[in-house]
Amino acid sequence: MNSFIPHPYQQDCINAVIERPGVALWLEMGLGKTVQVLSTLTAIATLLQLGEVSKVLIVAPKKVAEATWQDEIKKWEHLQWLRTSTVLGTAQQRERALLKRADIYITNRDSVVWLATRYGRRWPFDMVVLDEASSFKHHSTQRFKALRKVRPFIHRVVELTGTPAPKDYMDLWAQVYLLDQGQRLGQRFTQYRDNYFQPDKRNGMQVYSWRPRKGAEEVIQAKLADIAISIQAADHLHLPDKIIEDIPVVFPDKDWQTYQEMQTAKLLEVDSETITAMQAATLTGKLLQLCNGAMYDAEKQVHQLNHCKLDAFMELIDALDGQKALVFYGFDFDRELLQSELKTRERSLRFAVLAGREEADAWNRGELDILLAQPASCAYGLNLQAGGHHLIWYSLPWNLELYEQGNARLYRQGQQHPVIIHRLLVKNGADELVARALESKSACQQGLIQGIKALAEEARHPRNAPAEKGGGD
Repeated sequence: MNSFIPHPYQQDCINAVIERPGVALWLEMGLGKTVQVLSTLTAIATLLQLGEVSKVLIVAPKKVAEATWQDEIKKWEHLQWLRTSTVLGTAQQRERALLKRADIYITNRDSVVWLATRYGRRWPFDMVVLDEASSFKHHSTQRFKALRKVRPFIHRVVELTGTPAPKDYMDLWAQVYLLDQGQRLGQRFTQYRDNYFQPDKRNGMQVYSWRPRKGAEEVIQAKLADIAISIQAADHLHLPDKIIEDIPVVFPDKDWQTYQEMQTAKLLEVDSETITAMQAATLTGKLLQLCNGAMYDAEKQVHQLNHCKLDAFMELIDALDGQKALVFYGFDFDRELLQSELKTRERSLRFAVLAGREEADAWNRGELDILLAQPASCAYGLNLQAGGHHLIWYSLPWNLELYEQGNARLYRQGQQHPVIIHRLLVKNGADELVARALESKSACQQGLIQGIKALAEEARHPRNAPAEKGGGD
């Protein structure tokens, strides 16, 4: 049983939750899930003891809802008296969990609509904690609309995330509304958008993207200063270095020509003037498949192009010479190729595909040389820093949140070695486009849209194309 002596920044978080009816804890991912969870639980315990709240609902990603909060309560002496009920599973199982006497009820995001419909104006939870609150960033989603309806019956709201604006400041309105019911950024999303943003890309009356007005970001930050606690890992933790190593993958001429032809064919399918975020994401997915040497057809059949990236990966594994590596892949065919190649190596390598806690524990115990994972499968609640300090991005995600969450599996509190992030990037391919977009951080999605637009324009008007012969004036 552990005794809790909070660090000053943890105490700041605890005090903020106790003192403010609505507060967002924006803690950089390197600080770890434990800091957010433990600080919030400590504040909840105090509020329950003071009689300020009586029934708390925690909404979290499913994997986190299953165990993370419950495990933290079991670890700390001052939290032992807290009673929890996990509201997951079938409707019948969730009903039984709700009938259980508890201080804290823990559920996943998919249950929010069901809970709001079930209770309506009889909403029983006077405090709600949104773990990974950025999943409520879209004002048009059912989960946001459901929580908005019952928000007047909630006395306290706490939001936890390391990426409050994974794409841009547009993502903030819905999250902040759930904190203050529109006091700071307006009652409606359109009001917020029109006040702080202006059309960027458009076709006639149809606007495809927006950009902040001059000085808008600073104004928004000032409005949120009293309800958002932002803490950077570098300010409070002594973390080892983080080194990013980009490894170029070069296609042979024949394969590069095939790549360019297939890329051009895909790019010509869209209007370069009006590329939307959805189109950019879909196109990027196709181009990233090509970079990885294969592509799905309409029937989900895989067509192999080459093994260039796979060969570069195995060369990297050989160069690591026994050092362990966490490997993020993007597509199912990546996993199958990697597994097949690792099985046939002369030097036996212990590897597994992350499916749950069993593989994570084996990695942390040093029983695996390589752990294969999709970024989305371990975005939340997994501490993998004990198993190694090499991370390989076989395929980059275009989603900034997934990328930063992935890096934070190793680059976090408790890591004893410099973290080396190896990124396999096809030279002049979509890999490099995504890498540039990720590096722009706050403008990831917009950067990707612009990059795809430029590629589509180039496909229509190649710079090296011969000039057309014109007629006389």
